[in-house]
Amino acid sequence: MMNFVIRVILLLLGLVFAASLAVAVMLLAAVWGVRYAWGRLAGKPVTPWMASMGGRFNPRSGFDRFRNAAQQSGPSAADVANARARGESVERPVRIRGSASDVTDVSPKSVSPRG
Repeated sequence: MMNFVIRVILLLLGLVFAASLAVAVMLLAAVWGVRYAWGRLAGKPVTPWMASMGGRFNPRSGFDRFRNAAQQSGPSAADVANARARGESVERPVRIRGSASDVTDVSPKSVSPRG
């Protein structure tokens, strides 16, 4: 018996929700109709609601914002401090300073053709 009462209560709650949703849609349609009729009566063009509420929605703007935030123009102060502490280069890509003749701990080998 209790199971039946719970089902009836849930059914009534669903009907109330559906009715309130239908009333909201009808009010929105009525407001839109009055707005459209007033625009026709006044002889002014009726702009869509999205255009009058701030323009067009651009989904790319969110991606562009995060993509631009991810691109750094140069190393940050923390990157410089960490690289100096490890004895590494701060510049990207790593540039070799000096010339090849400055290297003293490597002996060059002669190139022989394989045959």
